[in-house]
Amino acid sequence: MTLTFFVATAYLLGSISFAVLMSKLFGLADPRTYGSGNPGATNVLRSGKKIVAALTLLGDAAKGGIAVFLAIQLAPRDENWALLVALVALAVFIGHLFPVFHKFQGGKGVATALGVLFALDVWVCLGAVATWLGVALVTRLSSLAALIAAIATPIYAMLAHLPIEWVVESVLMSLLLFWRHKRNIANLLAGKESKIGSRKKKNQAS
Repeated sequence: MTLTFFVATAYLLGSISFAVLMSKLFGLADPRTYGSGNPGATNVLRSGKKIVAALTLLGDAAKGGIAVFLAIQLAPRDENWALLVALVALAVFIGHLFPVFHKFQGGKGVATALGVLFALDVWVCLGAVATWLGVALVTRLSSLAALIAAIATPIYAMLAHLPIEWVVESVLMSLLLFWRHKRNIANLLAGKESKIGSRKKKNQAS
């Protein structure tokens, strides 16, 4: 019962799309109707409203962090505690990818993954952020930065000696990130991937 409650609540929290909510609040077009069609901070940035993109990033990260933080603090500290936290982390992340409130059409999960990592281990999160920033600053390719950070994160988790359940969760999250970026990977290989801050027509990946 406890496991079901925590996991279900995390999934529902993850299903809240801050890209859609912030865009409505600021009177912008639905982010699913322009650019890549992806309801995430990078695509919202194409609207030209940096504050809205920043709020989207913060909101999507916060929901991941809050779900995992509450699980860590409130879940029974028994032999299944680490597993429950890992399942909550995965549930809030999957909620963002496949939100029940938005016909299961969600974002790519980078911000939410960072929020999850921040709650699990600040140093692992900082390592992932530093990796993303380094690649993004050099290449201006958000997707490439996310993919390389996704590869690095499980390594950071192992180096930090996190519970094995959390390491496995980070691997699964990274695999899902790769799957959600499959169109971006194709564009990267073809040299057609759009760069941070650019504006492109709908259905072109970002």
